[in-house]
Amino acid sequence: MTRTDTAQDPERATLDKAAGENFPVAPFFLPRAWRTDLMAVYGFARLVDDIGDGDLAPGGADARLLGVPAGEAEDRLVLLDAFEADLRRVFDGTPGHPLLRRLQPTVRRHRLTPEPFLGLIAANRQDQLVTRYETYDDLLAYCELSANPVGRLVLAVTGTSTPERIRRSDAVCTALQIVEHLQDVAEDLGRDRVYLPAQDMKRFHVQEADLAEPTAGASVRALVAYEAERARVLLNEGAPLVGSVHGRLRLLLAGFVAGGRAAIGAIAAADYDVLPGPPKPGKVQLLREVGVTLRGEG
Repeated sequence: MTRTDTAQDPERATLDKAAGENFPVAPFFLPRAWRTDLMAVYGFARLVDDIGDGDLAPGGADARLLGVPAGEAEDRLVLLDAFEADLRRVFDGTPGHPLLRRLQPTVRRHRLTPEPFLGLIAANRQDQLVTRYETYDDLLAYCELSANPVGRLVLAVTGTSTPERIRRSDAVCTALQIVEHLQDVAEDLGRDRVYLPAQDMKRFHVQEADLAEPTAGASVRALVAYEAERARVLLNEGAPLVGSVHGRLRLLLAGFVAGGRAAIGAIAAADYDVLPGPPKPGKVQLLREVGVTLRGEG
């Protein structure tokens, strides 16, 4: 898609980003109805993240669709407020943004509640106001807003929600968020955000200036390895979720867990040097991890 096409069709531009995610969004092997609903949820989640990160399609089309005046189109908090107002019309009215109109049938079909969607908006509001996290618990509280709602929505859309599955899903989603933060340390620093807990940075004698270097020193690598191990433990805690379901959903959830494990493997293969750019796993590594996860190993 060209830059001009992207400006004219922000809905398509947002949905096309699914191909670049660490995890499968709506793979071909799922029933068509599930794929439709999961892509609708993804479109919402991707757009709210793009608003929070300032990564909207060029041209201001999203702002216009949300009714934000041109003079405020760069104000992320104003955009998030407008997006929340349009989200509420999904549940009671007619939303203006096409991605939210796409979401409305999914919400009605599965009787979804506003809470997980509002959580994702709240996480992006927090990103505008909180750019450092003192403790690991502080970071987990952020992940409760920024990541866990996505897994809960997947369970709701597939009709498989139970308290135990939600608990396992939360562990997987938090782990995936931590892994993404590790992959994007340099990019996040460029946005004036640090998701490595300050207590851990102090423990490993890491300064923010160390994160701005072209390659990581020994202290940064040790810190990244420590946080990657925390993510691995969370993935293992959540992995029994995969065995609790059947059929094609089992394969989808295995893809989520395997995607996280493969990303951690790629970080380790880079000797925990994430500063030159995000270490990404290859397809063979990902497929290997899918097999391990489906067999209940690891």
